Amino acid sequence: MENFHLYSTERDILNVVQKAAELLNIQAYLVGGFVRDRLLGRPCKDLDIVCTGDGILLAETAASMLPGKPKVSVFQRFGTAMLRFRDMEIEFVGARKESYVSDSRKPYVEAGTIEDDQQRRDFTINAMAISLQKEDFGTLVDPFNGVQHLEEKVIRTPLEPRKTFSDDPLRMLRAIRFSAQLQFEIFPETLASITDNCDRILIISQERIIVELEKILLSIKPSVGFEQLYKTGLLKHILPELVELQGVEYIDGKGHKDNFYHTLEVIDNLRSNTDNIWLLWAAVFHDIAKPATKKFTPDTGWTFHGHEYLGSVMLPRIFRKLKLPMDGKLKYVQKLVSMHLRPISLTKENITDSAIRRLLFDAGDDIDDLMLLCEADITSKNAEKKARFLENYRVVKQKLIEIEEKDNIRNWQPPISGELIMSTFNIKPGREVGLIKNAIREAILDGVIANEYETAYKLMMEKGAELGLVIV
Repeated sequence: MENFHLYSTERDILNVVQKAAELLNIQAYLVGGFVRDRLLGRPCKDLDIVCTGDGILLAETAASMLPGKPKVSVFQRFGTAMLRFRDMEIEFVGARKESYVSDSRKPYVEAGTIEDDQQRRDFTINAMAISLQKEDFGTLVDPFNGVQHLEEKVIRTPLEPRKTFSDDPLRMLRAIRFSAQLQFEIFPETLASITDNCDRILIISQERIIVELEKILLSIKPSVGFEQLYKTGLLKHILPELVELQGVEYIDGKGHKDNFYHTLEVIDNLRSNTDNIWLLWAAVFHDIAKPATKKFTPDTGWTFHGHEYLGSVMLPRIFRKLKLPMDGKLKYVQKLVSMHLRPISLTKENITDSAIRRLLFDAGDDIDDLMLLCEADITSKNAEKKARFLENYRVVKQKLIEIEEKDNIRNWQPPISGELIMSTFNIKPGREVGLIKNAIREAILDGVIANEYETAYKLMMEKGAELGLVIV
């Protein structure tokens, strides 16, 4: 198989598929992403098989011929079947041709040839197939010059792009996603068609949109994808709050940075250090409330006071709209957005141990992620200013390490519990318990007492006496 290397497990599987197809008197082809990725030298564990017949029957026949007879999962609604063999996942489907109506992405589907199946695919680099017939096993079937486009590093549609995108508007997002992942250019005619058809994205479910957005976020340089989303008009339909960040306003010669492009830079900076998708979402949203908090005064120029708090308040509505999970992931992103100014703000004054303790206490286990976001947020174009900010960041980071080693504040549980206070003074839950607990917490965070039981117990007794409580 020239320029198309198969490992032994892959060849074993495909030889079985070839024999099963021959037994059923049908044709079978290896198609799509596996062919593309193998030609690019990228790892791939998913095999997609298209046949000119019943894909489910082919899957069941092939499974019966494989060692161990792996279980076949059937998805009757979609006419597909899937099995796992060793570390590979193999999906089977019959070749199809599709037709669409304008207000839906659900096609009318009927059986077709391999040529029909290749025409309905999204991009030329995904429309290549490898024949699994005995007489020409391994032959590349490439009617739309996919290999040439891989070499040219370009994303193009097999058919006229307007038809491709109108039929399934999710393909517009996929074009941008592949461009970001593979660092390919989108062919000018294809890119123009995305802009012309961007409104069609409105018929796609949020769940499917989010899958593509997160793949863009996890690409090598997410800003490439997000800038294309913005320029084509897709982003205004998907995340208008992010689009509102774009632009610079001047009054009396004073301007502010373009917060949209600043956000993209923050995302890129962060992506170079993490693949935590929720931390990357925090970068997307960290300045989301700047348009709502933007003010100008002659003395100070432009300000965005409180944008970190308002941003965290906006997030439940945005998460709900995007169909992102409304569980601990939301709370995590809210926490990082609300706290993203805290570490750097400490550098604007003398950094006290008390302030560091409070940062550790409030951030808890998320302190390392918060510091990554904070560092990524340093994007000044002024080299001297940026160097100063990075040095201040380094100082805060070092102080965090020193205080944590000394005081064990991260995920700190107060040495005196509410239950102990209530049992000591024979009182029920109420104002007095809260006052004593707060006094102990503040004294530890301020460094007045050590973070240990004996000194905290002594302070509990003192505060109890001040409140007129007696030991029972």
